[in-house]
Order: sequence, then structure tokens, then C-alpha cells
Amino acid sequence: MKRKFKLAYLVSHPIQYQAPLLREISEDPEIDLTVFFCSSASVQRHFDKGFRRDIEWDIPLLGGYKHKFLWAYGDNEDPGILYPLNKGLSKTLKDEKFEALWVHGHMRVYHLVSMIRARINGLIVLNRDEAWEFSAKRHPIKKILKRLFYALLRRVCHGWLVIGSANRDYYLRNGMKKDNIFFVPYTIDIKYFRDRALAAIPERPKLREELSLEPNRPVILYAAKFLERKRPNDLIEAFSRLLKNKKLRAPYLVLVGDGNYRKALERQVKLLDIETSVRFVGFRNQSEMPRYYDLCDVFVLPSVLEPWGLVINEVMTAGRAIIASDQVGSAQDLIQQGRNGLIFPAGDLVALTNSLERIITDKKLSQCMGKRSLEIIENWNFQKDIEGLKACLQHFLG
Repeated sequence: MKRKFKLAYLVSHPIQYQAPLLREISEDPEIDLTVFFCSSASVQRHFDKGFRRDIEWDIPLLGGYKHKFLWAYGDNEDPGILYPLNKGLSKTLKDEKFEALWVHGHMRVYHLVSMIRARINGLIVLNRDEAWEFSAKRHPIKKILKRLFYALLRRVCHGWLVIGSANRDYYLRNGMKKDNIFFVPYTIDIKYFRDRALAAIPERPKLREELSLEPNRPVILYAAKFLERKRPNDLIEAFSRLLKNKKLRAPYLVLVGDGNYRKALERQVKLLDIETSVRFVGFRNQSEMPRYYDLCDVFVLPSVLEPWGLVINEVMTAGRAIIASDQVGSAQDLIQQGRNGLIFPAGDLVALTNSLERIITDKKLSQCMGKRSLEIIENWNFQKDIEGLKACLQHFLG
């Protein structure tokens, strides 16, 4: 009979993307998982700084796995580097004889302190974070401080659970040993999104009618927070240039999301005189998003400094072509250039416009790309996460 690993997982707050994975891990007979949260803010209606509005997730965040909320002071908004102040984890880990501590992120002070104390107390310490090359472009002094910080982390952490190729390569460049790196990719609940995307197909004409979209005109979709680093303004500018080509089937641009950049984007659309072809639909909750993924012909994420971009995983379950900048972390793993999408240099409006034109003008190409997206994402799943996590635990705990 295989041994069962007693694993603690420390994370800032319940995260909608992680809840299904934590349920899957908890069902595995070889892992005894308990999740420790520093904050409970996300399980209630709360103000999201990125969306600039109150939100309440419409999917279950806590069911199906063992969890505890740590004592917290200052738990009245999204968790930050210092807040909330927490206590109690170290004693619990010792009293309940946990073998390993897995921590999500290493920039919160409490996370770092917890890893150090766990190491001192003899636990195996594992870390999973989003860092990669573009996140490292800093002032020389900050780079020196970062190297010193990673030197500390190498002494504290036994293993690294990497989310993708760019994340892995970054850790290798920062001195982490290859044998201590394990692949636990950023994934989503594929079945949840795929089932809802399929259910949206017969409802597609209704959604087009709701948005006043004329038949047979292709749809370009953006779905993310309206933040400057997400560069929706680049997409709007490229879209405006696309509309000047009168030989094209005039597409629509549908923007799903909200944030403090929205008014500037609406002004940009008005100044470019493209209001009749652009739709701002506002924030949509998780269960609503597959309708919009099914609606589009191509999805675009033009961000800079995007650690991953899980929305790309989601759209791929609907079988859609993808365009992303080379500063989107998931592009290296999920986009096969010319096969299921296109990658363009971040901020290059000409390249973005050409990418849009290439896909929008060739319906057969966009459909073939969408089919390939679905094939890729079906193999980028929770099973890969569990295999990587168990390989790591077996390596250190035997």
C-alpha cells in the first residue's frame, strides 16, 4: 500500500481558479491535504481593486477539501504584502505533524516567515510562484536585491512547483537546481468551461441579438481587467486600423471586463469613431464567461508583464484561435505559432493588426486554429498538476 503524504498548503485567500484543483488533490488517496488561508475576503462580496467594483464569485470556493482560516488582523480588503497579519500556522504544523508545507507565492511577509519556520522545524518546504523573465526587468539595485532574496529562498525551499516553461527557465537562471523543479502547471477546470461552452452554442444567436451584432460579422474578444498593463488600448487602436481595410468583413470588438481604465478606453473608441463596431459589456462572472468565449472568432490578450493569463486556458476550451503578446506567460506553452494562434511583440501595433487581419480574413484558418486549441488544452489539466506534486513529494519524502 502506497504511503500518504501529509501536506499543508498556505495561500493568501480562496482563489476561484484553485478551488477545483484543491478538490482534485484532496480526492487523491496518496495526499492528505489541508489548506490554510490568510484571508477570507474573497468568499464574501468584496471590492476588487482591479475591476473597481464589488464582486461576489458565483462558483463554490471552499467545498470539497479540508481548510482553515488563520487568525488574521486587518482582513478587510484584498491581501497584500504585509496585510492581513496572521499567526498560528507554525504551531499547527508542528502539533498535527505535517510533513511538508507548500506555499503559493513568496512575496508576502507571512509566507516567507512561515517557510523559514517550517524549514527550521524539519518540514519539506515547497514554493509555487509566477515569476518569469519579464517580471525581472528592474533597476540594477533591485536586481541585486532580487539575487540576494533568491539566495535566501534557495536555502529555505527544498522544491519548486513551476507553472510553465517560462517560470521554470527563470528559476534555473536564478540558481535553482533542475532536480528540485517539478512541473505543476497553471490549469483550470476544463470540464466546467468546456461543458458551458458547448451549452452556449445554441444560445449564440440570442447573445448576438442582445449585443446588437449583425449576422456573419466576425467577433474579436478581449476579456480581462481594464488595466494599463493589459493594453486593451493597443487592441482598440489595432482594431481601428483593421476597420480601414474595406476589403474585410467588418468585425466587431467585444470587451468584457471593467476597471479604472474603462473611461479612457471609451474616450479612445469615441475619438477613433468606431463606436458602432465596439461593445463594452462590463464585468461578467465565471459562469457567464463561456457564452462570450463561444461568441468570438478570435481572442486577444495584448498584455505586458502578464505572469500567465488563465483566461487563455478558458477560451481554448471553447475551441478558439488565440492572439497574445510575447509578454503573456502562457503563450510559450499554450500557443503554437500559426497552428492555434499567433504571438506578436508586445506594443507592436502593426504586428497586432496584421495578426488580427490574418485570422479574421480566413474563416477556415480560425476554425482549424480553434480545433487545435482544444486539443492542446485538453492535455493541460489537473492530472498533470497532481502527477507533478506527487513526484515532488516522493522525491523529498520517499
